[in-house]
Amino acid sequence: MTRERFIELASAEQEPLRRFLLALCGGDRMEAEDIAQEAFIKAWLASERFDERYKFRTWLFKIAYRTLLDHAKRPRLERLSEVSEGSELSEKSEYTADAAFRYEALYRAIDQLPNRVRAATLLYHIEGYSIKDIATITHSNPVAVRQQLHRGLTRLREILKS
Repeated sequence: MTRERFIELASAEQEPLRRFLLALCGGDRMEAEDIAQEAFIKAWLASERFDERYKFRTWLFKIAYRTLLDHAKRPRLERLSEVSEGSELSEKSEYTADAAFRYEALYRAIDQLPNRVRAATLLYHIEGYSIKDIATITHSNPVAVRQQLHRGLTRLREILKS
């Protein structure tokens, strides 16, 4: 894959991927951005092996999901020290504090779901992925994805009602 083609495909998927990761990270924008950046780097490094007969979006989201799982395995203290060493907190963001708090209850509810259920729910209901694509991204089978979607919606309803 050429550099230009990768940039074209990746640019089209930036916002959906960041939204997906933001929700999986419970609204923690810095963590979601770190994971997204790492996923794009991994995708670029592996882009020569990408088979264009398949969907770029599914391939990229699979890399991002695996990156998220790897990131979650690292101790939280290690991740916090990286942020404090290398980040500038005074950077202006396109997102306001009001926008971050608007969905706080939803992020908290989503954060209470198990990882696979959370990922399947977000991919299906927010990003519009098919059950088959979700199974590919999360290394599941379609029957398991359907069960995860059912459990996710049921649990979210319970959490948000209380």
